Amino acid sequence: MLFSHISDTHLGLVQYGSDERAQDVYDSFNQSVDTSIKDHVEFVIFAGDIFHVPNPNGTAIVQMGNALKRLKENNIDSFFILGEHDISRIRTTPIPYVYHNLGFSKYIGQGNPFEYKGILFTGFDKIRKPEIPQYEEKFATVDSAAQKHSGHKIIVLHQGVTEFNKFAGEIQSTDLPKNFTYYAMGHLHDKDVKEFSHLSGPVAYPGSTESTTSEGIKEREKGFFEVDISRKEATPNWIKVETRPQFSFKTEYDELSKTVDEIAQKISDFSKKPIVEVRIQGENIETDHIQAQIARLNALVLRCFWKISTKQISDSTVFLDRPSVIDDEMFRLSVDTLGSEESAKFAIKELLPILVSGEIKEASQRIYENYQSFKKEKSK
Repeated sequence: MLFSHISDTHLGLVQYGSDERAQDVYDSFNQSVDTSIKDHVEFVIFAGDIFHVPNPNGTAIVQMGNALKRLKENNIDSFFILGEHDISRIRTTPIPYVYHNLGFSKYIGQGNPFEYKGILFTGFDKIRKPEIPQYEEKFATVDSAAQKHSGHKIIVLHQGVTEFNKFAGEIQSTDLPKNFTYYAMGHLHDKDVKEFSHLSGPVAYPGSTESTTSEGIKEREKGFFEVDISRKEATPNWIKVETRPQFSFKTEYDELSKTVDEIAQKISDFSKKPIVEVRIQGENIETDHIQAQIARLNALVLRCFWKISTKQISDSTVFLDRPSVIDDEMFRLSVDTLGSEESAKFAIKELLPILVSGEIKEASQRIYENYQSFKKEKSK
């Protein structure tokens, strides 16, 4: 038996305010669904962050609906949970509930175990870090059900596990229920799979199906997992989807002209115009010269960004490819300034990437929702 594990599709994301990037998000998502249909999977799991914002635009809602319809027409069931991007902080009804109510897909985010084709299923919507201790009893309950079940057991979660990413970690692998044969994860945008001696199956992140603002610009592959559960062990197989190429180049200022020639040669044959970043290091830098050189790439790229790094000024791309020690220091300073880990994570993980990309309207919406949530918590 084969099923698909898809996560972090972020439908409705309009990166750089670009219609082309909005379509890229839909293209990669539809590839994952159509490949699942072609490969005759039994069912599909969507592990949260279906949409980029809790109030997505009409196109995003229709894209998801059409995809679920295609699955239904091919007798493929689907299941979903909610990520933090799907849940409004002011607790309005999440849009994906519509698909459950219409019978297009089954919502499984409340932690209630059930059987489907001999498989024990359960799932949990995004659990915010302060709420995690409240879920210990619920995890114990589903773990007990899994222990008693003789077939495969699948749990769907939208959480950062610390052993995968220290900075984005919210729970330890030891916090997870122990008796599931597959842990279908969402939240982290890079593909990764790990096995732990204290768990009964692999913990798998397929990553996002398209690059998002918070990931920076770099060469990467995107896709999803098709998971084989025909044997005792669950085996996730990586399926790549085609995405718009992204490249980051470093060059010395004195070598910029030569570097631009090399970039032009590298990116000239792609069906979709790439997104390019050029990081320039040197002294006595003249921005007019940089702009003139970068302009030579304009016809070949969707977007081209350039950043300057000098000996006197620290590299402005620190947020794109930073070592963990910088992550730790940034987080510590944010906690000191904002007064809590929750506020620091909101500022760094959610708000900062949006502001860097210039998406002011979305940033304002996030701040408003976060403030409303804060007021609600204070009034309790």
